[in-house]
Amino acid sequence: MDNTVEKLLLAAPRGYCAGVDRAVQTVERALVIHGAPVYVRKEIVHNKHVVEQLRERGAIFVDEQTEVPEGAVCVFSAHGIAPSVRRGAEERGLQTIDATCPLVTKVHREAVRFAEEGYTIVLVGHDGHEEVEGTMGEAPDQIVLVQSEADVEDLQVKDPKRIAYVTQTTLAVDETSAILARLRERFPDIRGPRTDDICYATTNRQAAVKQMASSCDLMLVIGSRNSSNSVRLVEVARDCGTAAHLIDNAGEVQEQWLSGVRVVGISSGASAPENLVGELVDLFRSRGVSDVSEFDVVREDVRFMLPKQIREAVVAGGAS
Repeated sequence: MDNTVEKLLLAAPRGYCAGVDRAVQTVERALVIHGAPVYVRKEIVHNKHVVEQLRERGAIFVDEQTEVPEGAVCVFSAHGIAPSVRRGAEERGLQTIDATCPLVTKVHREAVRFAEEGYTIVLVGHDGHEEVEGTMGEAPDQIVLVQSEADVEDLQVKDPKRIAYVTQTTLAVDETSAILARLRERFPDIRGPRTDDICYATTNRQAAVKQMASSCDLMLVIGSRNSSNSVRLVEVARDCGTAAHLIDNAGEVQEQWLSGVRVVGISSGASAPENLVGELVDLFRSRGVSDVSEFDVVREDVRFMLPKQIREAVVAGGAS
């Protein structure tokens, strides 16, 4: 097929968020401090390349803490855990390191606060997502999951004046806003978190894609298929009327997608490493594309401290 692509636009920001960077570093440092193997409950972040690289270094990924040998080192993933998981790890004497994203921890604390005040809590999120499972575990008898405006219509609560909401951090901003608006219409007394639950990185990456989509004939989003925020980026581009595809790496680009395409936009989910973007750019450079530019929307400077156990080991000289 003749190459028609003339230009690449790279969304900025894209790729790793502060929570993902913290979680990946946590496993890397734990391997240096404790040596292999280090066990990780669930995928540390939702990206198969990151998981495979850590596996090659000695990380062992398990579905549940019950699979970890008693007394071993176990890292909890960035998506958060239910209190029952923490108790189970303690019973097994595991050396736990919690890599939960601080923004997810914020949602957990909000859920606990609302539960203690006697509210029915509406969690806006996706059924089966690890973050949702962890949050619901904080108050399983008081939290109800809502995934759509239709769910809001069907929602029945014990006391419409004692209702609150929290949200998954990686949702589509526009869709979530519509759901929350409908919740407020049905339940005028509903309470919400003090600040927005949707992650700054999710919001910024969606804003960048939304602003650049009209300038592109095709959007390619790098991210794994179980990455909620990556899937949302594809949906945002398509909602803008731009063809878009989710790919794990440059090798998944299909020739038919490029037919008649002049400008290709590239973004990546919050758990996708930047080297995958570089490989995709190299693919197009090899096809003769030389016009590559950043599409700057917002600058990010958020950083999160590593877990306490890792910081103390670094100070003690256990890891650099």
